[in-house]
Parts: sequence; structure tokens; C-alpha cells
Amino acid sequence: MLSREAVPPPTYREFARRRDGMIFAMDGGLWLHRHLYKGEPMAHLVSTDRDLLLRYGRAVGLPDERLQYKPLKDPRTGQRRPAWHWDLVRQLLPPRDRTAER
Repeated sequence: MLSREAVPPPTYREFARRRDGMIFAMDGGLWLHRHLYKGEPMAHLVSTDRDLLLRYGRAVGLPDERLQYKPLKDPRTGQRRPAWHWDLVRQLLPPRDRTAER
């Protein structure tokens, strides 16, 4: 029987300006966008790189079918592009990192 070692999730970034985060996600990075939903903290983890998002999800225990597709407008061109995101709430919401760009 093969043993599986735990694989750390890919690294995401946070940005003070939404536009900067969106550009990062459009370039294939993982952008963590925090906000409130019905008064509760949550975040979207966004990227145009579906495979990178799936790797993150598998590393933290999210089922692949929960990944959501939503085309987003690239702020540099105004063109809609394929993009995906995870909804992160409760125990899946990463703690705030003091080194994140705010």
C-alpha cells in the first residue's frame, strides 16, 4: 500500500487594491479576496488557472465539484476571461497574514 504525504497548498496573495488582486489572478496567480457575506467573514480564492485552484482545494480538503466557474473582466483590457474561485468560510478561511499586501 502506498502512503501519501501531505502536500502543502499552493501560495496565495492578498492585495489592498482589488484591481491589483484581479490582475494577479488574471495572470494565473491565486488571489485571496476577503469580504463579508451576511455579516460573516469569507473569502474568494480566485484565478484563471483552474489546475492551480484544484491543487489548492485538494490540499485543504475541498471537493473538486465545489470549484465555481465565473468569467471575470480583465481590468487591463475590459475583456471577459474564464476564471474560477473557491468560496472559503469558517475553518477553510485562512487566518490573516501580517505580511499580506493590504
